[in-house]
Amino acid sequence: MTERDVLIVGAGPTGLVLALWLIVQGVNVRIIDKNAAPGPTSRAMVVHARTLELYRQLDLAAAVVAAGHRNPSVNLWAKGRAKARISFSPTGAKLTPYPFVLVYPQDHHERLLVERLEAMGVIVERQTELVDFEDTGDRIVARLRSPDGSEKISTARYLAGCDGARSLVRHKLAVGFEGGTYQQTFYVADVEVSGPTANGEAHISLESSDFVALLAYGDGRGRLIGLVRDERDDMDKLTFDDVGQRAIEGLQLNVDKVNWFSTYRVHHRVAERFREGRAFLLGDAAHVHSPVGGQGMNTGIGDAINLAWKLAAVLKGRASDTLLDSYERERIGFARQLVETTDRLFTFVTAEGRFADFLRVEVAPVLAGVAYRIGGIREFLFRILSQTQLNYRDGPLSRGKAGRVQGGDRLPWVQVNGLDNHAPLAAVSWQVHVYGAASGELRQWCATRHVPLHVFPWTEEHAAAGLVVDAAYLLRPDTYVAVAALDQAPDMFDAYLADVGITSA
Repeated sequence: MTERDVLIVGAGPTGLVLALWLIVQGVNVRIIDKNAAPGPTSRAMVVHARTLELYRQLDLAAAVVAAGHRNPSVNLWAKGRAKARISFSPTGAKLTPYPFVLVYPQDHHERLLVERLEAMGVIVERQTELVDFEDTGDRIVARLRSPDGSEKISTARYLAGCDGARSLVRHKLAVGFEGGTYQQTFYVADVEVSGPTANGEAHISLESSDFVALLAYGDGRGRLIGLVRDERDDMDKLTFDDVGQRAIEGLQLNVDKVNWFSTYRVHHRVAERFREGRAFLLGDAAHVHSPVGGQGMNTGIGDAINLAWKLAAVLKGRASDTLLDSYERERIGFARQLVETTDRLFTFVTAEGRFADFLRVEVAPVLAGVAYRIGGIREFLFRILSQTQLNYRDGPLSRGKAGRVQGGDRLPWVQVNGLDNHAPLAAVSWQVHVYGAASGELRQWCATRHVPLHVFPWTEEHAAAGLVVDAAYLLRPDTYVAVAALDQAPDMFDAYLADVGITSA
């Protein structure tokens, strides 16, 4: 029996991304999933800009963008009339290479990730189920059920629970999952549509007694996500013909064909902890929330990339096990904030009553249109939606400030004359960026430590992005700023690495 470095339970986007990022860093993984194939009725549809930025590390971004559909705008409708058209491209184009909402159904997304994983020599073991496991202190001993029903023992240094909202890993760890379930039932339908709004853009239709969102993914195909207002005893038997059509009709949309239809309940929960010994919780196993903003899948992918470089560092003997504690400390706060934010938006969208209808249908679209015309608000909304604002400033691995950039921030994206300062981030490694000139002392430190040094000629665009001339920015393998130093003092970097338990960058 061969012991693996990491046993990954669950082959959704979170588990697949974790496997990919670990493999590229030389970590031996085993990934299992109890299902025979990716679920065809997936609800996750949106890949945000920050996820695409991170996908550049494995040369995945271009393939995902090519396979998905760029929705250039989000249109708000109320009572059958267009109220606001919100395009983030003009603002987003200054902030990221991906200034759009990419619609890419989760099942399609999973298949692409599986293909990339197979090209790297790892096969997802389908219809293989985790039955039980024990943390012996120095390893995980897991009992797995094979497709033929037999049970076998598998050992690993660490266990990653990417097994969804009903996570067996979380259950076996006896980790609380505080929160609740919304009263309302939602539906999702994969449809072929025609009409004026079948134009490849995203549309949200608000009615006094109905709500629907259309997410297009090309050639007249799209997903409708709507609310089932009236509770019934036979919710599991509903068909598309049973749900309200007012909001759909308000979009002047013709549904020519329904490929599949499914109903679901929405939960809002966060696990009380993300690590227990040698076991970790990621994605829906750690946090679930409403689909508002399409944040769920992207957040799970962020969990995976945050944990992957830390696991690799520990497994390769370059860091102490205490580094792994920072995974929970950096990710759980964001998960709680996300649940709180999406909970408020979900409650607003689904609230009933005349006053709630008035605010949602009459007031909100007008305010959205006004707010969009204010540049600062438009940029703030894009940063929130795209997750480019997510930072670890208060985390245990963040130090210093240089300009507007602090330790824990995403490195601002700047492109000058075709020179993209995010291009070097494709390497999953520590690196140092200087905008201006690098000192001989810093060059020597980087050479001795085998840390790549990237020096960019100083421009006004760098100043506008909040960077400082001749400052030194030490970047983590997941592309976030670890240390922002006004002075090029390598001693500060040495002290930092020692303080966080990293022996070799």
